[in-house]
Amino acid sequence: MAVQLLKRFPIAAHPRKFSPIFFSSYSSPPDEASATQSLVANVVSILTHNRSKSRWNQLHSLYPNGFDPIEFSEITVQLKNNPHLALRFFLWTQNKSLCNHNLLSYSTITHILARGRLKTHAQNVIKTAIRASELKEPGEDYLKSTPLKVFETLVKTYRHCGSAPFVFDLLIKSCLESRKIDPSIEIVRMLLSRGISPKVSTLNSLIYRVCRSRGAEAAYAIYREFFLLDEGSQQNLKRGFRVSPNVHTYNVFMVCYYQEGFVEKVKEIWHEMVEHNCAPSAYSYSVLMSAFCEEGNMEDVEKLWVEMRNKEMKPDVMNYNIIIGGLCKIGDIVRAEEFFREMTLSGVESAATTHEHLIKGYCNIGDVKSALLVYKDMYRKGFRPEDSTLDLMIKLMCDKDKVHEALEILRNAMDKFDLFPKEKGYEALVKGLCNEGRMEEALKLQAEMVGKGFQPNSEIYGAFIDAYVRQGNEEVAEALRKEMLQIQSQSLS
Repeated sequence: MAVQLLKRFPIAAHPRKFSPIFFSSYSSPPDEASATQSLVANVVSILTHNRSKSRWNQLHSLYPNGFDPIEFSEITVQLKNNPHLALRFFLWTQNKSLCNHNLLSYSTITHILARGRLKTHAQNVIKTAIRASELKEPGEDYLKSTPLKVFETLVKTYRHCGSAPFVFDLLIKSCLESRKIDPSIEIVRMLLSRGISPKVSTLNSLIYRVCRSRGAEAAYAIYREFFLLDEGSQQNLKRGFRVSPNVHTYNVFMVCYYQEGFVEKVKEIWHEMVEHNCAPSAYSYSVLMSAFCEEGNMEDVEKLWVEMRNKEMKPDVMNYNIIIGGLCKIGDIVRAEEFFREMTLSGVESAATTHEHLIKGYCNIGDVKSALLVYKDMYRKGFRPEDSTLDLMIKLMCDKDKVHEALEILRNAMDKFDLFPKEKGYEALVKGLCNEGRMEEALKLQAEMVGKGFQPNSEIYGAFIDAYVRQGNEEVAEALRKEMLQIQSQSLS
């Protein structure tokens, strides 16, 4: 269908055996046109009949001044059934500076590569065409319009080159990779206005870029327009054309709304997906479960879990992590353990996040023994804990008078992961060492803490002062009191 619909573009007539692309535009004299045809025929003959090693030297000796873009384009069209040879010819002219390529020649080779399914090479040529055009005519307005000029030239040369419709997808993707969002949107609009749609994967990529740069609401408006869901799109529907969103489309919106904190919007997108008879994926379930977890609504999370299992969907590590994390967050560590055991028995490998959730869950209920077991398992598997998890472990162990074990955890984390605690972790250790009367170790750790950019606060001073008082060293304790008061007064002034 797309190939037929492309006939609506104002493009060149269907070629005969040899039909120059734009000779009429340049009003070439008959003799000049004949000479060009002779050159094209000769070059094509050399390229197709000579050996690989000799063809390039012969071409260079015969045509030391190279070829103009029209000549190159006509040669390339004659090689359209041998896209690899056409590509080598293009690269040869580039490397030897034998053609001052313009949008015409870039478009021609792009089409030939596209019809030969050499998509990566075709996209690379498109990017080169955009960059080269920008350098020739710099300026903000031109930079915005350059992709549109490439699009226009691709349209004009499409039929002559016998191209493939996805060439326009490659152009849109190239624009997106260069962060040219507005031109991408305009190109899609021009295609849709002619009843031609890019692939749904291309539209999803564009929607994702808009989500990331302009927010979910802006992307949602584009989605409504491009998938012809608004009243203004009825004209396209009458032409019998429509592309449907897929599960990846809805996943993009659910994630974007979730990251922006709009939990209700996540639910709305879910319902819209179901209304359009689009089956959710395991990833879709993960995002909606995360939204429910954000609200502490574990009842609906478990309902989704049951729904997944009834559909014979196999949960992945992300699904398990979300439900385990949600249960740990509300303090239901027993249920979290049940899901962890199910995860293990199902053969799903745990991740660092799984252990993080369990450690935090145990720490929140004060179960230092279980937290330590999970932490050691995490350490054994080589998973790097987060700074906050390390601080939480250290604080819990110091509160339980296990300062020695807390120090051991810290040193192991420093040696294996180059991981250091935050201010609260250092504070807990210093206070723990002071309470045990291990002043020399406490002073060394406090110096290390300062070296990491954490200045001693009143809690640290208080721990040292109390420890020195217990040791009967009033002189040092008094000196620390004066120092603390001086620092406090300086901070207030």
